[in-house]
Amino acid sequence: MKRSIEDTSIVFIGAGNLATNLAVSLYKKGFRLVQVYSRTEESARMLAQAVEASYTTNISEVAADAQLYVVSLKDDAFLELLPRLVEGREKGLWVHTAGSISVNVWQRHAQRFGVFYPMQTFSKACLVDFHEIPIFVESNSEADTQFLKDIASALSTRVYECTSEERQSLHLAAVFACNFTNHMYALASRLLTKYNLPFEVMLPLIDETARKVHTMNPQAAQTGPAVRYDRQIIDKHLAMLADEPEMQQIYCLLSESIHKYS
Repeated sequence: MKRSIEDTSIVFIGAGNLATNLAVSLYKKGFRLVQVYSRTEESARMLAQAVEASYTTNISEVAADAQLYVVSLKDDAFLELLPRLVEGREKGLWVHTAGSISVNVWQRHAQRFGVFYPMQTFSKACLVDFHEIPIFVESNSEADTQFLKDIASALSTRVYECTSEERQSLHLAAVFACNFTNHMYALASRLLTKYNLPFEVMLPLIDETARKVHTMNPQAAQTGPAVRYDRQIIDKHLAMLADEPEMQQIYCLLSESIHKYS
């Protein structure tokens, strides 16, 4: 009798934001999560309880007979632990979830390896629906690539094969689109606090800006004084930032870039 893909035994190495969202989503789809490893006992225990798995904070106690190992750690921690992770567990398929680390990092350590990269921003406090999250997979064999695509397809309608070079470009673009954008929200919040205004007044503007790029090219959607390089308004804004020299620099750099590319 053919076993369903959901019966794959899965171990999670890491219990952070991405690991929590991915593990819980797999669990809800009926996948069999058998163990969670984390350096922090509380994190390991909380995720393990959420997916009905055992947990450990000791690498030597990580199950040796799982079919799939999903490593979702900070890059530095992953590279530090890598040699110890695979030892004695060479029969399993090992994947990491990092956007910036090449698939070749597994060479000389694992026989079967790959990447399972969901491109989204994650937090433990707000679990996401994977249905439309792009998932990019890569492996050192066609069979395992298809296996990872099958797992990804159980979660998302947007599954792609992607080389390490392409994935690193995606990750770089995501930093601009997500991390840098969120930092702009943080700076806006700082300014609003200074003038005793709530950040929530920005939310309709933020929502509409995000909505527009679903149907318009981002360049075409650009508005504001920098597009036309309205020097009078720009100078006024810079004067208001006189006591925030770093924000002045950011304002100038972004305004020049917007004008150049508009």
